[in-house]
Amino acid sequence: MKRPELQISDDLMVDSAMDILHTSGADHVLVRAEDGRCAGLLTRLHLAPFQARSWYTERTRVRDIVLDRAPFATADMPATAATAAMRSRGLDAWPVVDHEGYAVGVLTLREQPRSPCVSAAG
Repeated sequence: MKRPELQISDDLMVDSAMDILHTSGADHVLVRAEDGRCAGLLTRLHLAPFQARSWYTERTRVRDIVLDRAPFATADMPATAATAAMRSRGLDAWPVVDHEGYAVGVLTLREQPRSPCVSAAG
């Protein structure tokens, strides 16, 4: 598990989210709801339909597009269960949240956990 490097608000416009991802070179960014809790994970694949940059991308908020939403991994989830869930959902990256719903990290399939729980792998 890695600490979340990039986070954006779910009220950000899609064109701004695209700029953030492209400028950072990241494959994904965590999305926060108004209350600061994790609202999902936005990837380049989710933004692919908006590449034309029409008026629609300037008026559409991130919260209004399809992105990976809950359920998320928890820090005390067994690593094998988290990996299995990611594979069954077709996810390359999955937010890890505390029991209040705040993001504490991102788990990727590239980083196979070395220990029994998700949080101990970071």
